[in-house]
Amino acid sequence: MLTLAIEECAFPLPFRGRKLYDDPITMSIAVYTPVIPRLAPEKLQTARLSDRLAALIEAQIDGGALATGARLPTEQQLATAHGVSRTVVREAVHQLKSQGLVRSRQGSGVYVTEPPAHRALAFDPMLLESMDAVVQMVELRRVIEGEMAALAATRATRAQQAACKRALLAIDAATERGELGVEEDLAFHRSIGEATGNPQFVRLLAILEAYLRDAMTVTKGHESKRADFMAQVRREHRAIVTAVVAGDAKAARAAAIEHHLNGERRLIISGVIKPSRVKRRR
Repeated sequence: MLTLAIEECAFPLPFRGRKLYDDPITMSIAVYTPVIPRLAPEKLQTARLSDRLAALIEAQIDGGALATGARLPTEQQLATAHGVSRTVVREAVHQLKSQGLVRSRQGSGVYVTEPPAHRALAFDPMLLESMDAVVQMVELRRVIEGEMAALAATRATRAQQAACKRALLAIDAATERGELGVEEDLAFHRSIGEATGNPQFVRLLAILEAYLRDAMTVTKGHESKRADFMAQVRREHRAIVTAVVAGDAKAARAAAIEHHLNGERRLIISGVIKPSRVKRRR
């Protein structure tokens, strides 16, 4: 019988409690890159155990340690090997099934399937645990949203321009009510994506939002105490909308890029990352 024993990768502790702010800072999502671990039993010890277990099994599948047609260990075997409950194992296997990586055979067990022709876009579930990943996602957002704003400036209809203005006002209204404005902030960036006329931007943002919502709640809570940061982000958002409404693609791109560059600076000022993390690697 094939026995799966997956060594837990070393994951840094979450940066809970440090000062963060707004979307570039909350873009702490690590795009999952499978690592082929050695085979050795290891107990999992974090809150989202099912996410970790699913990621580790996926790494085994991607790395070839679990080949197509291989039978996974039983729930009890996995639970014992990793020190988790059978409920955690079931949740992890459910995730793998939803990705098309494994399937159940009645009365026989769970087996690795043929690699799907197309894999859905997914990010590492340990998205808040890497400072390098924070910087990487700031860079990713800068590239995506810079061009997104430029396209919005050249394509937005009057109705879409008005929607961007309303989204901006909604953030201000939430702040005045003493709220964090997480949903309003997400809606603002979504309005820019919608103004491009390209539905793929909206779909991509929807995927990112699933990972950002909780992070933004934490980070905006910390930085709501920093009036200077709040004012900076407000000005940056307004600069983006002003350029989009004016139909100035160059200015819109520059404003969106500047927004994320300033986000990196706020990360440094807050002590979340060191300046060396954002310097160009040679």
